[in-house]
Amino acid sequence: MLNISSIKLEALKRLSNENGIIGALAIDQRGSLKKMIAADSTTDVGKEEIIRFKELVSEELTPYATSILLDPEYGLPAAKVRDKNSGLLIAYEKTGYDATEPGRLPDLLTGWSVKRLKATGADAIKFLLYYDVDEDATINEKKHIFIERVGSECLAEDIPFFLEIVTYDATNDDVKSAEFAKAKPRKVIEAMREFSKPAYNVDVLKVEVPVNMNFVEGYANNEMVYTKEEAATYFKAQSEATELPFIFLSAGVTTKLFQDTLVFAKESGSTFNGVLCGRATWSKGVTPYAAEGEDAGRDWLKSTGKKNIEELNTILKMTASSWYAKVAE
Repeated sequence: MLNISSIKLEALKRLSNENGIIGALAIDQRGSLKKMIAADSTTDVGKEEIIRFKELVSEELTPYATSILLDPEYGLPAAKVRDKNSGLLIAYEKTGYDATEPGRLPDLLTGWSVKRLKATGADAIKFLLYYDVDEDATINEKKHIFIERVGSECLAEDIPFFLEIVTYDATNDDVKSAEFAKAKPRKVIEAMREFSKPAYNVDVLKVEVPVNMNFVEGYANNEMVYTKEEAATYFKAQSEATELPFIFLSAGVTTKLFQDTLVFAKESGSTFNGVLCGRATWSKGVTPYAAEGEDAGRDWLKSTGKKNIEELNTILKMTASSWYAKVAE
């Protein structure tokens, strides 16, 4: 059971619907979003193009989302045009990682602190951590200490701390491979178990589903790695690995697969508390925006983007559990 202050509790409510379900929209991408826009643009892509796309997503889709995740580098203008009933999460990590150094070590945005992010109107702080439970203990200890610091900073400012964990294998860079699919359940579940410890002061975990659904019986696009029964067992074990509220990230999969995954999670006994869904909702809107201009991008968001998020909301009503059952004031 998560024990939090009344101030944090009210913040979590602002990020959720009335039933304690988080249906959040994520568009804190920076370098990757620039590359997406540049791929379909006939002109050089600068800061303004990235800022404007985030504003369009915020304007058109936050009326249907409980909250939005943005970054302070490009996203603050989008925060100002979000729907008045939509909560705000702000990312605190530098985008990407230094590939020349082992360990995918985290770093904070230069020029920002939790205090300063809170002053922008943030209801919660999000931090992304790449983590391999099987990596060298010296590297993982550095990460443990780092997250302790971020958690302490959030605790001092009395603002919810959302920790996003993306797993990897330090010995295998191909995260889409069958070999990584076999290793993934343990890596996801043990990472959740570690960062649920009180020392980190995490309030909500933002995590991957514990399997690669492309390798699940009946969903497999490639060879089958897990039977449906095995995959269901991993979803149940994931829920049992933490007492904290946790939400799923979409990890760039297709809209349909993400929706099917949430249904499978519910049927497997998962007590996930919502989603923070990014590219699965808005990514295909980048092409019309970049190739044809702002009006085309807005039209896509008004139609297909809205449809994506409304369909997701319908599925969340059927599948997600309320975080109220996991929180004690």
